[in-house]
Amino acid sequence: MSRIGKRPIEVPSSVTITIEADNAVTVKGPKGQLSGQYNPEMTLARENGTLTVVRPSDGREHRAIHGLTRTLLANMVTGVTDGYTKALAIQGVGYRSAMDGKTLVLTVGYSHPVRMEPPEGITFATETPTRVLVSGIDKQMVGEQAAQIRRVRPPEPYKGKGIRYEGEVVRRKAGKTGKGK
Repeated sequence: MSRIGKRPIEVPSSVTITIEADNAVTVKGPKGQLSGQYNPEMTLARENGTLTVVRPSDGREHRAIHGLTRTLLANMVTGVTDGYTKALAIQGVGYRSAMDGKTLVLTVGYSHPVRMEPPEGITFATETPTRVLVSGIDKQMVGEQAAQIRRVRPPEPYKGKGIRYEGEVVRRKAGKTGKGK
Protein backbone atom coordinates (compact mmCIF):
# COMPACT_ATOMS: atom_id res chain seq x y z
CA MET A 1 0.00 0.00 0.00
CA SER A 2 1.14 3.53 -0.68
CA ARG A 3 2.98 4.97 2.32
CA ILE A 4 1.91 8.48 1.41
CA GLY A 5 -1.64 7.53 0.44
CA LYS A 6 -2.47 5.80 3.72
CA ARG A 7 -1.31 8.66 5.96
CA PRO A 8 -4.29 10.60 7.35
CA ILE A 9 -4.57 14.36 6.70
CA GLU A 10 -4.85 16.39 9.89
CA VAL A 11 -7.65 18.95 9.45
CA PRO A 12 -7.46 21.95 11.83
CA SER A 13 -10.67 23.15 13.49
CA SER A 14 -10.58 26.39 11.46
CA VAL A 15 -10.88 24.45 8.17
CA THR A 16 -14.17 23.29 6.66
CA ILE A 17 -14.12 20.50 4.06
CA THR A 18 -17.12 19.81 1.83
CA ILE A 19 -17.15 16.58 -0.21
CA GLU A 20 -19.82 16.48 -2.93
CA ALA A 21 -20.79 13.89 -5.54
CA ASP A 22 -17.98 12.53 -7.75
CA ASN A 23 -15.36 13.71 -5.18
CA ALA A 24 -15.70 17.43 -5.83
CA VAL A 25 -13.92 18.82 -2.75
CA THR A 26 -14.12 22.38 -1.41
CA VAL A 27 -11.76 23.45 1.39
CA LYS A 28 -12.45 26.72 3.26
CA GLY A 29 -10.04 28.20 5.76
CA PRO A 30 -8.84 31.48 7.25
CA LYS A 31 -6.83 32.43 4.13
CA GLY A 32 -9.46 31.58 1.52
CA GLN A 33 -11.15 28.79 -0.38
CA LEU A 34 -9.86 26.13 -2.78
CA SER A 35 -11.75 23.48 -4.70
CA GLY A 36 -10.82 20.50 -6.84
CA GLN A 37 -12.23 17.48 -8.61
CA TYR A 38 -10.66 14.11 -7.80
CA ASN A 39 -11.09 10.58 -9.15
CA PRO A 40 -14.58 9.38 -8.13
CA GLU A 41 -13.26 5.84 -7.52
CA MET A 42 -11.23 7.03 -4.51
CA THR A 43 -13.13 7.05 -1.21
CA LEU A 44 -12.68 10.13 0.97
CA ALA A 45 -13.54 9.53 4.63
CA ARG A 46 -13.69 12.05 7.49
CA GLU A 47 -13.51 11.14 11.16
CA ASN A 48 -12.36 12.98 14.30
CA GLY A 49 -10.56 15.87 12.59
CA THR A 50 -8.76 13.75 9.99
CA LEU A 51 -9.37 13.02 6.33
CA THR A 52 -8.27 9.72 4.76
CA VAL A 53 -8.12 8.54 1.16
CA VAL A 54 -8.93 4.87 0.53
CA ARG A 55 -8.42 3.15 -2.81
CA PRO A 56 -10.88 0.52 -4.01
CA SER A 57 -8.32 -2.05 -5.22
CA ASP A 58 -4.61 -2.70 -5.67
CA GLY A 59 -4.86 -2.17 -9.42
CA ARG A 60 -2.11 -0.23 -11.18
CA GLU A 61 -4.21 2.88 -11.86
CA HIS A 62 -5.60 3.02 -8.31
CA ARG A 63 -2.12 2.69 -6.80
CA ALA A 64 -0.89 5.46 -9.08
CA ILE A 65 -3.49 8.03 -8.01
CA HIS A 66 -3.82 7.06 -4.34
CA GLY A 67 -0.82 9.03 -3.03
CA LEU A 68 -1.40 11.83 -5.53
CA THR A 69 -4.97 12.41 -4.35
CA ARG A 70 -3.88 12.45 -0.71
CA THR A 71 -1.05 14.90 -1.38
CA LEU A 72 -3.24 17.28 -3.40
CA LEU A 73 -5.84 17.34 -0.59
CA ALA A 74 -3.11 17.92 2.04
CA ASN A 75 -1.75 20.81 -0.06
CA MET A 76 -5.22 22.37 -0.16
CA VAL A 77 -5.55 22.16 3.64
CA THR A 78 -2.06 23.64 4.15
CA GLY A 79 -2.77 26.39 1.59
CA VAL A 80 -5.93 27.68 3.26
CA THR A 81 -4.33 27.61 6.73
CA ASP A 82 -0.72 28.74 6.20
CA GLY A 83 -0.38 29.58 2.50
CA TYR A 84 2.67 29.01 0.31
CA THR A 85 5.65 31.25 -0.44
CA LYS A 86 8.40 30.85 -3.02
CA ALA A 87 11.49 33.09 -2.88
CA LEU A 88 13.60 34.13 -5.89
CA ALA A 89 17.07 35.69 -5.80
CA ILE A 90 18.29 38.09 -8.49
CA GLN A 91 22.03 38.19 -9.20
CA GLY A 92 23.90 40.44 -11.59
CA VAL A 93 25.28 43.95 -11.73
CA GLY A 94 22.37 46.36 -12.08
CA TYR A 95 19.75 43.61 -11.86
CA ARG A 96 16.94 44.52 -9.49
CA SER A 97 13.22 44.31 -8.85
CA ALA A 98 10.67 46.84 -7.63
CA MET A 99 6.96 47.01 -6.96
CA ASP A 100 4.66 49.43 -8.80
CA GLY A 101 1.38 48.95 -6.96
CA LYS A 102 0.69 45.23 -7.37
CA THR A 103 2.87 44.97 -10.49
CA LEU A 104 6.37 43.51 -10.28
CA VAL A 105 8.94 45.47 -12.32
CA LEU A 106 12.16 43.60 -13.19
CA THR A 107 15.27 45.34 -14.50
CA VAL A 108 17.42 42.44 -15.67
CA GLY A 109 19.63 43.59 -18.53
CA TYR A 110 17.06 44.18 -21.25
CA SER A 111 16.56 47.53 -22.97
CA HIS A 112 13.27 47.89 -21.11
CA PRO A 113 11.95 46.94 -17.67
CA VAL A 114 9.81 43.77 -17.61
CA ARG A 115 6.43 44.24 -15.92
CA MET A 116 4.50 41.27 -14.50
CA GLU A 117 0.92 41.39 -13.23
CA PRO A 118 -0.03 38.83 -10.56
CA PRO A 119 -3.04 36.62 -11.34
CA GLU A 120 -6.01 36.35 -8.96
CA GLY A 121 -4.94 34.87 -5.61
CA ILE A 122 -1.19 35.51 -6.02
CA THR A 123 0.81 38.39 -4.50
CA PHE A 124 4.33 39.56 -5.28
CA ALA A 125 6.60 41.27 -2.74
CA THR A 126 10.15 42.57 -2.79
CA GLU A 127 11.99 42.55 0.54
CA THR A 128 15.17 43.88 -1.04
CA PRO A 129 15.79 44.85 -4.67
CA THR A 130 17.39 41.44 -5.24
CA ARG A 131 14.79 39.21 -3.53
CA VAL A 132 11.25 38.53 -4.79
CA LEU A 133 8.58 36.64 -2.84
CA VAL A 134 5.64 34.96 -4.59
CA SER A 135 2.85 33.93 -2.20
CA GLY A 136 -0.67 32.55 -2.34
CA ILE A 137 -2.87 29.68 -1.17
CA ASP A 138 -2.63 27.44 -4.25
CA LYS A 139 0.74 25.63 -4.31
CA GLN A 140 0.61 24.97 -8.06
CA MET A 141 -0.14 28.60 -8.95
CA VAL A 142 2.64 29.89 -6.64
CA GLY A 143 5.16 27.55 -8.28
CA GLU A 144 3.98 28.44 -11.79
CA GLN A 145 4.28 32.19 -11.17
CA ALA A 146 7.74 31.76 -9.66
CA ALA A 147 8.76 29.75 -12.74
CA GLN A 148 7.43 32.49 -15.05
CA ILE A 149 9.47 35.13 -13.19
CA ARG A 150 12.57 32.92 -13.39
CA ARG A 151 11.95 32.44 -17.13
CA VAL A 152 12.43 36.19 -17.73
CA ARG A 153 16.20 35.79 -17.18
CA PRO A 154 17.29 32.26 -16.16
CA PRO A 155 20.70 31.99 -14.48
CA GLU A 156 23.51 31.53 -16.95
CA PRO A 157 26.40 29.16 -16.18
CA TYR A 158 29.38 31.41 -16.96
CA LYS A 159 28.90 34.43 -14.68
CA GLY A 160 25.89 33.20 -12.71
CA LYS A 161 23.78 36.24 -13.57
CA GLY A 162 20.02 35.90 -13.69
CA ILE A 163 16.99 35.04 -11.59
CA ARG A 164 17.14 31.82 -9.56
CA TYR A 165 15.14 30.15 -6.82
CA GLU A 166 16.51 30.84 -3.37
CA GLY A 167 18.83 27.97 -2.50
CA GLU A 168 19.14 26.81 -6.13
CA VAL A 169 22.65 25.79 -7.08
CA VAL A 170 23.76 26.80 -10.57
CA ARG A 171 26.67 24.77 -11.92
CA ARG A 172 29.34 27.13 -13.15
CA LYS A 173 31.37 26.52 -16.29
CA ALA A 174 34.87 27.68 -17.05
CA GLY A 175 35.13 30.45 -19.59
CA LYS A 176 37.46 30.60 -22.56
CA THR A 177 41.03 29.58 -21.96
CA GLY A 178 43.88 31.56 -23.45
CA LYS A 179 45.32 30.98 -26.92
CA GLY A 180 47.11 27.63 -26.94
CA LYS A 181 50.28 26.65 -28.81
